[in-house]
Amino acid sequence: MQTGDMTVVDAQIERRWNQFHTWGPYGLLGISVVPAVATADPHAGPAEWYTAWALLGAAVALQMWWHSTRPGGPDCRRTPSRAGTAYYVVRWTLAFALTWINPFFAFYAASGYMDADETLPGRWHRLGLLASAVTVAGAQAGGMPFHSALQWTVFAALLAANSGLQMVVAHLTEQEARRAVERTATIAELERTNAALHQALDENAALHAQLLVQAREAGVADERRRLAAEIHDTIAQGLTGIIAQLQVVSNTPEREQAHAHLGRAMDLARHSLGEARRSVHNLAPVALENDGLHEALKKTVAEWAERTGVRAEFTVTGTSEQLHEEVSATLLRIVQEALSNASRHARPTRVGVTLSFLGDEVILDIRDDGRGFDLLALPERGPGGGFGLPGMRARAERIAGCLTVESEPGRGTALSARVPLVRHE
Repeated sequence: MQTGDMTVVDAQIERRWNQFHTWGPYGLLGISVVPAVATADPHAGPAEWYTAWALLGAAVALQMWWHSTRPGGPDCRRTPSRAGTAYYVVRWTLAFALTWINPFFAFYAASGYMDADETLPGRWHRLGLLASAVTVAGAQAGGMPFHSALQWTVFAALLAANSGLQMVVAHLTEQEARRAVERTATIAELERTNAALHQALDENAALHAQLLVQAREAGVADERRRLAAEIHDTIAQGLTGIIAQLQVVSNTPEREQAHAHLGRAMDLARHSLGEARRSVHNLAPVALENDGLHEALKKTVAEWAERTGVRAEFTVTGTSEQLHEEVSATLLRIVQEALSNASRHARPTRVGVTLSFLGDEVILDIRDDGRGFDLLALPERGPGGGFGLPGMRARAERIAGCLTVESEPGRGTALSARVPLVRHE
């Protein structure tokens, strides 16, 4: 049963118990009247009858007054107060007097067992139970007043039995009430904790969405830096070479030498055009427009292998899932940059790319058997001065991931990007 269901059940039990406290004395008074009238002494004088009916009317009036003063109606629980103490004392006095007249009114006197906890404060609670036990035990001993020592003995025994039983019941009731309070407090604490947890989850989702937005904005800046670095490292150098070759042509009178320099200039122009096209292609993850990350990486690795002639393999482990576009773009960019660095600097004969789905995270591993490098001597912008490892690491960190690198001269390079698994929305 869930917390909400338990709260509803407890509320229903509490409401019924409060209704019993409200209407119970009426019922016990009615139960007392029937046998009392049936067994009344036919020789009793008018004074005794008038007294009995007056006490009975007073008891009914007292119950009606107490009922009318109940806050919130019969479904609400009372707490000990001076009015409750006065009500209990007056009712006990009426019940004692009625029981003195006829022992069957002990049923009404027993109502003192029902509500002593919500009318009498503190230590007066047990004293009220003892007073009610005196009236009930007196009726059980044959009615008051007592006319023999045997009746007194029976009364003492019954009083001890009634008092002991009521004390045990009162003790158990107090313990149950204490447990109910503790249970209510525990349920309230669980509800507060659950609400705080939901709030934390909502805040976490909002922060994660904000993180992805920031990663997207930072990705734009990264692309600008990467493109600037590639233009400087490839296209700008190619154009500089073309200018140098053309300057040589303009200053060379020999036709064959001029043709040679023009050929070099054309080769440099073609190479620069290819680099420009590659940079534009990498500027936006076109490969992700129609394919998921799995297919995009597979095509990227295959195209790179075909272009470079290096043996390259792509592997997926775990259950492939559709990732958030920012996560997919980040991992694709890391692979593209790693393959670009491998072809330009590592000169490998074999490259392996593995995408692993592990529970709540995704791991991307890129390994090659190229020349490797000394991590301690790594320049700030990576091997060859390009965008390099710092840029790949920054990409991973912007989506709460990380990038680790292992490499030694002549022993190849291994990169591992570990990022949270955020599913496509």
